[in-house]
Amino acid sequence: MPFARLAKATTATAHVGLGLAAVGRPGYITLGRDRDLPEDRTPDALRERAHELLDASYAQGVRYFDVARSYGRAEEFLAGWLRDHPDVQDVVIGSKWGYAYTADWRTDAEVHEVKDHSVEAFERQRAETGELLGERLDLYQIHSVTPDSPALTDTALHARLADLAASGVTVGISTSGPAQADAIRAALSVVVGGKPLFRTVQATYNLLETSAAEALAEAHEAGLTVIVKEALANGRLTPDAAPPALRAVAAEADATCDAVALATILRLPWAGVVLSGAATVLQLASNLHAAVVDLDDDQLARLAGMREEPAAYWKHRSGLPWS
Repeated sequence: MPFARLAKATTATAHVGLGLAAVGRPGYITLGRDRDLPEDRTPDALRERAHELLDASYAQGVRYFDVARSYGRAEEFLAGWLRDHPDVQDVVIGSKWGYAYTADWRTDAEVHEVKDHSVEAFERQRAETGELLGERLDLYQIHSVTPDSPALTDTALHARLADLAASGVTVGISTSGPAQADAIRAALSVVVGGKPLFRTVQATYNLLETSAAEALAEAHEAGLTVIVKEALANGRLTPDAAPPALRAVAAEADATCDAVALATILRLPWAGVVLSGAATVLQLASNLHAAVVDLDDDQLARLAGMREEPAAYWKHRSGLPWS
């Protein structure tokens, strides 16, 4: 398993990953992008920003990098960085298939990505990922699986994924929506040749959306690596937008709101990797401070009171603008 490399790492930040969703394309749904990104969001400008983040994160002990076919040019940017750093062999590289990027490098596109979990989409996107990342790809996940996804029941697709796993690439899923727990449990039951097919699950979990916690603990107990995404709720838990309870605890802990929010997840026994979606090197440094934030039981209890009902959380998220 490629994630064994992380277990050998000794840095405090080894279980923080860097996701390139925010810098692989000009438009995304994270708050504050007008402030965080260059005014001219050309491919060259975002490639430079992505490489700055990769340099800084690797230097500070980050060893997991996360991209996807639908993240614009994120795979391309990461592949270029890896070529420029041939000595970097101790990282784990994960990507995702199942969404196609359709915005044509525009922030005002009517549709930014299209979902397709068919066998044909897998074969097409696996070839595209292979052209960019080649043998550096460690993990390939189905992007945003929901309980009604055909990827959970398509035995022809399962056979293709099992072949990929046999070649040495770990196969997993990511989840989205208010029924993440149902999707996770359904994925745990998928078996090919008498063996569980999926070995990782990447799910949204943060102080506002905790509904998948029990299912993620079950996945961990079943031997899957759990990767937490959207740990800062698409910017809602950053210093500029944080709720009062988070601001208060951050002040007490002499830490930033984002570091506190990430620290609450890093302490969970089932959280294998927690993703930073930083768009600037300063944000990254602030995120990585989470590894040394210490919170007491009273502070954790107050933060736990911030959770929202899943339906309300996902309705709010669906209303965030692409900018």
